[in-house]
Amino acid sequence: MGVAADICRKITALTSNQTQIIDNVTNVLGLAADLAHAQVTLYAPARNENFLVLVAQVKPNTSYIEVKPNILGTTVQASEEPLVWRTLVSGVTIAGQREWALGMEALEMQVFPIRDVSGVIIAAASFETNSQEASADGHSMLIATAYMLLTMAAASSEPMSRSVYRPLGTRDGIVVIDERGHIAFANPSAVGIYKLLGANRIIGRRVSDRQVNMKLAQHAYSTGQPQEREMEAGNLILVQRAIPVFSNGSVIRTIFIIGDVTEIRKKEKELLVKSAVIQEIHHRVKNNLQTIASLLRLQARRTKTPDVKAALRESVNRILSISVVHEFLSQQDREFIDVAEVTKNILDLVIQNMLEPDFNIETVLNGQTVILPSEQASSLALVINELIQNSIEHGFVGRKEGLIGVDITTTPESYQIDIYDNGIGLPEDFSLPNTSSLGLQIVRTLIENDLGGEFRLFSRAGTHAFVTIPRQLEGSKEAKEE
Repeated sequence: MGVAADICRKITALTSNQTQIIDNVTNVLGLAADLAHAQVTLYAPARNENFLVLVAQVKPNTSYIEVKPNILGTTVQASEEPLVWRTLVSGVTIAGQREWALGMEALEMQVFPIRDVSGVIIAAASFETNSQEASADGHSMLIATAYMLLTMAAASSEPMSRSVYRPLGTRDGIVVIDERGHIAFANPSAVGIYKLLGANRIIGRRVSDRQVNMKLAQHAYSTGQPQEREMEAGNLILVQRAIPVFSNGSVIRTIFIIGDVTEIRKKEKELLVKSAVIQEIHHRVKNNLQTIASLLRLQARRTKTPDVKAALRESVNRILSISVVHEFLSQQDREFIDVAEVTKNILDLVIQNMLEPDFNIETVLNGQTVILPSEQASSLALVINELIQNSIEHGFVGRKEGLIGVDITTTPESYQIDIYDNGIGLPEDFSLPNTSSLGLQIVRTLIENDLGGEFRLFSRAGTHAFVTIPRQLEGSKEAKEE
């Protein structure tokens, strides 16, 4: 159950069944407000005598109501809401006006009783709308239909689906069909859509007319079940929703909602095509990088110089670490990468390409989820590749086994990556600023310049390479998503 049901349990004396009815009514309250072009407020009697509690309130998407929303759960004295109180006591629908603030245009107000299955009044629904909407053609029918919808929800023994009875959009066409199958009301959006379909006048027609073609409404009327379908009509793509409103087992109104989503579907299709193209580009980049790596491997096999072989092997691993990022990007439709997944693949690649067959290595990866944009992920992939290579190449001299681990953690300010081994540690005279190692120079440049982070290298039961990256990189992700 929702917020309204919680308020009822805490502040009212309603039974659990009556509370369920209130919850059902609130599930259709947004649609009712949009149909009536009115703010709808649901009041129930509080436990304290002569007090009311506001259990739900919805402003319409289809009209502007210049009223600040009240806080749900607020209790008010009966004297402050006389029309609502009279409806709760008498069960009579009452109309009047409300002036929310001095000098503000008075709102037209209609209050309807909400009853449980035995006929006991358990709440009152107040519809408030501006005078312009109230005087528009067909407004009385829209409010009456909205109230019928609330009454149907109150009488239903099943929970009302929020998706089926979801609120309307600002451009949705609204058609109200009476119990005989005649169109009794159509708003300008619906009239405009049907003009494009070749029906110049639809009010008064039967939904079975060939030119009107409201088969979905006919199906909803005959089955008593809400229906929804997307269809193509000429050059238009239309979303249709038909909601039967029934009383005592008979359909007394059908609400037919029609929306033109042609441009939306066109944009969605364009985005899908662009996404597919981008994924294909990443796939081809990955393939090209792997081709380059294969060429370098061939070259390494032909050379007789150990230093050249080592340099080519390092280059292969650098290229493959970048290809790992593009492989992930080619398999998804977003430009963001999970660092832990990339790290695992790089760890496997480096060990596969660099380890001697008789060396026994154990790997440990403890990774919290860190999502980075692809540009930063590529730089970090190179960093991780270089540091793992360094461990394998220099950390286990004279040994036949060892351990390499990667810990990825997050703090409120930064991401922290600790790449460590249990090897021989750093030389006593080691100085990171003065090192001549190309790999470590690459690491420092990428971390400090590309990632805006910090890098430390120290010995502790082996060697630890500690990378800190500020979390403003996450902000760039959010900016791109927006």
